[in-house]
Amino acid sequence: MKLLIVDDHASFRRLIGDVLASISLEIYECSDGQHTLHAYELHRPDVVLMDVAMRSVNGITATASLVAAHPEARVVMVTNYDEMDLRDAARAAGACGYVVKDNLFELRRVLEHITGLKAP
Repeated sequence: MKLLIVDDHASFRRLIGDVLASISLEIYECSDGQHTLHAYELHRPDVVLMDVAMRSVNGITATASLVAAHPEARVVMVTNYDEMDLRDAARAAGACGYVVKDNLFELRRVLEHITGLKAP
């Protein structure tokens, strides 16, 4: 599985990469929503893991732009925010999953469900 992690904190991108290393063959990173479309087109990941709050372009806006350009893109929001309005906005933007950063092991289950792949 190829993943693109979009988060403005390098330490958190590494943490996600470490948690998912056993189920991902390739992990790419992007530090802001404004670079998501280019990184997606360059790497063609199976799933994009997108933070909500980022400096230049937030994850909701980046997801909407990505899905508009590539309807096949699968985006899972990975964020500190657990508000229903953000979950609804993410879904409306085209995200197919939403995981709160406090529960990264849930992310494995969500990825397995979305991709149909099982962790070793």
